[in-house]
Amino acid sequence: MAFRLPGAALLAALLLAGTARAAAVPGVTDTEVTIGITGPLSGPAAAWGSIALASEAYAKYVNEQGGVHGRKLKIVLKDDGYNPGRAVANFNEMKDSAFAVVGTVGTAVLNANKDLVAESGLPLVYPLGDVQVFAREPKAKTRTVFQAYPDYTDEGEFLVQEAVKLAGTKKIGFFGQNDDYGKEAIEGVKKGAAKAGAKVVGEVYYEVTDRELGTQALKMKESGAEAVLLYSTPVHAAGLLKEMAKIGYRPKVFASFTLYDRDTMFRLAGDLWEGAYFDAALGLRGEPAADKLIAIVTRIDPKLKGREGFCVQGAVDILITVEGLKRAGRNLTREGFVKAMEGIRGWTADGVSAPVNFSPEHHHGYNAVRLMQAGKATDATAKQITPYVHFPPHF
Repeated sequence: MAFRLPGAALLAALLLAGTARAAAVPGVTDTEVTIGITGPLSGPAAAWGSIALASEAYAKYVNEQGGVHGRKLKIVLKDDGYNPGRAVANFNEMKDSAFAVVGTVGTAVLNANKDLVAESGLPLVYPLGDVQVFAREPKAKTRTVFQAYPDYTDEGEFLVQEAVKLAGTKKIGFFGQNDDYGKEAIEGVKKGAAKAGAKVVGEVYYEVTDRELGTQALKMKESGAEAVLLYSTPVHAAGLLKEMAKIGYRPKVFASFTLYDRDTMFRLAGDLWEGAYFDAALGLRGEPAADKLIAIVTRIDPKLKGREGFCVQGAVDILITVEGLKRAGRNLTREGFVKAMEGIRGWTADGVSAPVNFSPEHHHGYNAVRLMQAGKATDATAKQITPYVHFPPHF
């Protein structure tokens, strides 16, 4: 016994040390890695809630395939109602219990949580909101953030120039959310208008809590705008189109990539969405790469049928997270995951997007859109007007 005790003690010490190391990595066990998601499952931006639900569904598909390095993905999904305060509470609950957070929706939500993310070292993957939230931060505060999302200013400049070219308009109206989502976009719209020889004649904003948009519709009509650019939630975009139609005003419609889900927009706006131009940053229903992801998430969560477009985004959020987890290896740490994500180059999610490129210098790995046009509600696909247009990364 005298010779066995030291060996037993050493074994116990090693086991305790191993347990301590495992416990030191938030959200990681031998069998699971916890991924946190906070999204608008309710409230004024609930149409975007299908992104989070699709992420949850695609994670279940990954688990059906065996997970990643022997670990299943455990999704902790919380509703924030598109409310920054609720999102802060969610982030505080997840910062020490989740390995990473993916797919957070909303510029105001990201602004409210950017310091918490930096201080906790929480990896934040594919946040969906204004790129400038992180571009304005010191590099040290964005080292765990990996954003693959077009910049609103760049997109606004592109979109208004396309409006002038395609619709021959010289009078541009702008409908935007009264926060950094709308305020960043209008800067690009004004820049693009100046380059194209057009003028922004109507600059109309709404609050997230607004339900009646008759006043905004009347202001837009009185501006004389020949084309209206939309930077809003799907519900508010549809609401404006309906109110403008009531007063006999039907300008050309050009929309941000945030409104790319034609199914949702036709469901909310009806035939008022016919002929609308909109940007897209990912594949759309009717395109093979997107349809493959849609088939997976709607099989797992049939409630997502009819909301297919935004499902693509949710699946891609998990796909790129899984790519990082695979590259990080079995000995998973947040630092190892960050380095693995920085090594992603030319990643397209099997053709769903233009290439995503991260590096130690650039954590804004994707800044591209293409212009599409909606047909009729019965059409299976939208018409592509331009190929992907790429803009420089911002951080």
